[in-house]
Amino acid sequence: MPRELAIPSAEQMLRSRSELIERGMTERDIADAVQTGALIRVRRGWYVAGADWTDLWREGRHLLEVLAVRREATYAAPPFCLDSAAVLHGLPLYRTQPSAVHTLTAPTSHSRRRSGVARHSLALGEDDLTEIDGIACTSLERTVVDLARTLRPEAAVASADAALRRIAVVGHRQDESVAAAWRERLDSRMSRSSNRGIRQARRVVAFADGRAQLPGESVSRLLLHRLGFRDIELQSRVTASDGRDFWLDFGFPHARAFGEFDGLGKYVSPEMRGDRSIDDVVIAEKRREDEVRGVTGWRVVRWGSEHIRSEDALGARLAAFGIHPR
Repeated sequence: MPRELAIPSAEQMLRSRSELIERGMTERDIADAVQTGALIRVRRGWYVAGADWTDLWREGRHLLEVLAVRREATYAAPPFCLDSAAVLHGLPLYRTQPSAVHTLTAPTSHSRRRSGVARHSLALGEDDLTEIDGIACTSLERTVVDLARTLRPEAAVASADAALRRIAVVGHRQDESVAAAWRERLDSRMSRSSNRGIRQARRVVAFADGRAQLPGESVSRLLLHRLGFRDIELQSRVTASDGRDFWLDFGFPHARAFGEFDGLGKYVSPEMRGDRSIDDVVIAEKRREDEVRGVTGWRVVRWGSEHIRSEDALGARLAAFGIHPR
């Protein structure tokens, strides 16, 4: 199953042509390995093992592309922005395949694309730049705003939710005062911007909620909103018979039902799975669901990635269980 990738691990995976040759490979060996898929050419002169590449989400693959651009820079690499800053910050790019590595260029220069690198001339504020593991990029808040105005709404909401989660959520509870202050800061930043897409960005920031644990939960919430659901609860708490607390993604009080997005993340993400095996997680989920039904008398309705490709698909899934907008 695909996995996430941190910067240190990505650095270790990436190999230059000269490194491969130093390890004993010839030019012919490299070409043959690329032909068979044993090696993947990330960029010209930069490679990663095919098995590692296959095992990564889109975000991890783009991170490798970003690091390859940084390593090949003759002088200090320019700061990264947009999708490329997002993967450095560890933000999701829901169903988004970056077409280039995005960097900043001098304000007096024109935006342009060359050799897989898109250079953007963007006006920057004093706090718009930061460093992550020594790599310059736009700050988390600036990156969220840029993604909110340039990505599809589904991907933009998923990224904004993930960013807000870092600063405003402890456990399953969101500190609304912290979240409100975050939105105010981003609103202030957007009010000074004349970039295209700011209207959408305002909607995304206003809608953001850090309680989503997975991009699929963020997208589910957005589709539910489009379908007309207004009384749903997020991270509904259920106290089990033995005193344990369970938290369910969505609550539909009028239908006496809970909703759970059944994404791969809960099974493969170390943050969510802990030290449990996938089988352990599956068994625990079943027992948890049985306990929730027994304590509350409410149904538990699950949906997966195939159901959040459109609001019609999610609406049909819920309607099959008698859950309708209200």
